[in-house]
Amino acid sequence: MNKRKFVDHDDDDENLTLNRGRVNFNSSSLKHCRSIQSTSYEFNSKREVSRKWSYSSRDFSGFEERFVIVSYNILGVENALKHRYLYHNISPKILSWDHRRTVICKELEQYNASILCFQEVDRFNDLQVILHQDGYEGVLKARTGDACDGCAIFWRKERFVLLHEEHIDFRGYDLRDNVAQFCVLKTADGCRRLLVGNIHVLYNPKRGDIKLGQVRLYLEKAYKLSQQWGEIPVVLSGDWNSYPQSAVYQYISSGKLEILQHDRRNISGQINSPRCFKTFHSFSKESYGQMPLVHEWNDEELKLATGSGAVTSLQHNLKLHSAYVGVQGNTLTRDDIGEPLGTTCHSMCMGTVDYIWHSGGLVPFRVLETFPKNVLGKMGGILSEKWGSDHLAVVCDFAFVDDGSEE
Repeated sequence: MNKRKFVDHDDDDENLTLNRGRVNFNSSSLKHCRSIQSTSYEFNSKREVSRKWSYSSRDFSGFEERFVIVSYNILGVENALKHRYLYHNISPKILSWDHRRTVICKELEQYNASILCFQEVDRFNDLQVILHQDGYEGVLKARTGDACDGCAIFWRKERFVLLHEEHIDFRGYDLRDNVAQFCVLKTADGCRRLLVGNIHVLYNPKRGDIKLGQVRLYLEKAYKLSQQWGEIPVVLSGDWNSYPQSAVYQYISSGKLEILQHDRRNISGQINSPRCFKTFHSFSKESYGQMPLVHEWNDEELKLATGSGAVTSLQHNLKLHSAYVGVQGNTLTRDDIGEPLGTTCHSMCMGTVDYIWHSGGLVPFRVLETFPKNVLGKMGGILSEKWGSDHLAVVCDFAFVDDGSEE
């Protein structure tokens, strides 16, 4: 396999969010949901493919409040132009923002979402006009430095009211120009509060120290805000630029990480993972853990990751669960952990980097499946006439619960 230079394509952030209202528990809506679920995967010369829902086996008849959240890296306009070689098989018309904006918004209409979290947003005003017409409000957090994109959260006004907004400029911690944002939302009836987070983690596969530092601050701030607002439920979205078998993923899911047990340059799992869709396959936690430590840590790198050069372990207080792992899916689209086999795919790589994490107080009712790996391989990339980005939206329909259950 030919080697290539790592390009910080995903190191830029752009966010879009589109919400289509409340999910009701009436028979007609459930009938509509089931009809979506029954849709089969299709592939033809025009690359017409569809996605379907997977449902939890849990009885949701007693849960009357639900909401759909979407996390979507929509591919920044400037990023698409800057890294044109990644989309050499895509015509200028298909790659244009005018086309992609139309396709993305049409796609999002199908999800009936109340909250949308987008990464790589560099046309926020454009999106805001469109979404405002559909009853949404949103906030942008632009990246620092020379980048012109950022993260954005939108919510449907008939469902939620914004109570509080905060953000993180990682540049202030010497952790590059990436950003994260938080919104404390209240349901329109005033009965529920929810903390929504959105992040775009640094892409550079070699800088696991910076990735860990960004994720650490993101989780710490989320926990702090959750406590300040009365231990409210948390849902954290984003492009985490880390694979499911990685140390970053382990830290998020388990709440702890012994840093010195992991190779510093492969903290995100991206370097030693199959990166080309032609050779893509799933692999186990065990095989990942057997990789030798080639790149050890120095005090400066430990300080970036943990906040102190004398600290070699990380912990966070959020008990987080992956939305997709919480709903059993098809083996054609999921890995051994239960995550999608691929949420991003272009001409040079494929993998899963987009996740929705949640705390107690929320349970996933259904998630939108991605594509089987053979379909992704035939597509040669997600961006196409029908799909407006090189990432797939990850979508979860959550129910509020009062018993602290997460399954």
